[in-house]
Formats: sequence, structure tokens, C-alpha cells
Amino acid sequence: MRIKVDYDVCEANAVCMGLAPEVFEVDDDDNLNVLLPEPPPEMLDRVRHAVRSCPKAALSLQGE
Repeated sequence: MRIKVDYDVCEANAVCMGLAPEVFEVDDDDNLNVLLPEPPPEMLDRVRHAVRSCPKAALSLQGE
């Protein structure tokens, strides 16, 4: 499974980072970085929660 970010929609609100900081990071310039684009299976529940919680619906999971 791979994380996809629609950077045209993302506002870097950092909700995803708060829910899965090992996977998502908002840098000092307010850019979202995906640290683990293909998260391991044991993290998928948290990643799914972060994707669903994005206030701009800028995140999705490919291969789901």
C-alpha cells in the first residue's frame, strides 16, 4: 500500500503528523513530507486513520 498526497489540496494542517508522526512530517516551510511512502503492515491502521482524518481530504492510499 502506498500513500498518495494531493499537494494542490494539502494545507499542511499536520493532523496526519499528529496521528502518525513516524509516517508524516510537516517541515519548517509548512510542506508535508511522507517519511514512509509504503508503511509497514503494523502501521496501516494508524495511517488509515490519518488519511480519513485529513481535513482537506488530500491523502489517499493506493492499492487498497
